[in-house]
This record gives sequence, C-alpha cells and structure tokens, in this order.
Amino acid sequence: MFTGIIEQLGTVESIAQNGSNITYTIHAAMAPELKVDQSLAHDGVCLTVEQINGNQYQVTAIEETIRKTNLSEWVIGKKINLERCMQMNGRLDGHIVQGHVDCTAVCIEAVTLAGSWEYRFEFDPAFAALIIEKGSVAVNGTSLTCFNVSESAFTVAIIPYTYANTGIHQVKIGDRVNIEFDILGKYVQRTITLKNT
Repeated sequence: MFTGIIEQLGTVESIAQNGSNITYTIHAAMAPELKVDQSLAHDGVCLTVEQINGNQYQVTAIEETIRKTNLSEWVIGKKINLERCMQMNGRLDGHIVQGHVDCTAVCIEAVTLAGSWEYRFEFDPAFAALIIEKGSVAVNGTSLTCFNVSESAFTVAIIPYTYANTGIHQVKIGDRVNIEFDILGKYVQRTITLKNT
C-alpha cells in the first residue's frame, strides 16, 4: 500500500529480457536502505526488490504487468518515481494507492503557466466511472487531484515542488503514463455492477 507521495527519482541502468519477463536494474540513493522481497512503487507499479548491490537494485516485471503499464517503453537513463510502502503510524499525505495500475493514458496537452503546469491525459472511456471531478488519481504513481474530467480525459495541475521532485517534468505530449484510479471508486463501481446483475 502506498500514498502517491514520491520519495525520490531513480534511474534505469539496465534492461534485460528474460523470456516474457523484463528485469530492470535501478540506481537510487535509497537502494542501501531497501531489503530483498520489499515492495516498491516504480512510476506507480508495485515491483518486488530481488537483488541489491550498493546504490543499485533489481526488479522484474512479468508479462501481465508489462501489458497493462508503460514499462515496455522504459529506456536506459529514464528517471522513474520511487515510493516505498506506507508506514501505518503517521499521516496519509496523498491517497491510498495500491501500486496496481488500471490502465495507461496518453498526454494530449502540456501547458506551462505562471508558476505551475497543467497536463491533460486521455484514457480508455471504459474507466470513466472510476474518476470524478476533484477526485484523486495516481499518474505514474504520483497522487494528484484531477479536474475538467470528461468520459475519456482529465487534467491535473502541478505545483513547482512536484514538478521538480517527480518524473512529471519528463512527460511530453504523446507519452503514455501509468494510471491508478481511486480504490474507493472501484469498490463503488463493483457494488453497483453486482446490484444490477
């Protein structure tokens, strides 16, 4: 379980195909503090730490994860958002994020304003019921508030701290990002679906 508050950026150092899986070596300042078998969110994707070597560690994504996320588009040198699991002894600064990506979305607009930035993302309208105006959404693992929500798109506003300390500053028009919708919306949709069957 995560909060969507990014701790730091990591860098993809190597990528290796193993059958239908992909193994990534990540360089991060937090690597020496990690432990094998620990869950860590990478651009919003929960992956398990397999090996640690100094400031590097290794994770593997299976075919199911690769198919539902943008991990297949990662390249060596890419900066990724990293977050360790939340501790249940403090404030929840973002929102509840599982690290289970629902879909990807494409950036269709990126606007620089006077001191902030706005990004608009287009997603599969099959997920329209899971997002609401001023609701929470995780974009590449970052907890954000969405607005101008339509059946297939939403906008997020980025403050300078978030712009500088997450990977959002790398996102360009046409890029795919990982989206996780609010878990509360998923439970509500499931309940309604079951009542209507």
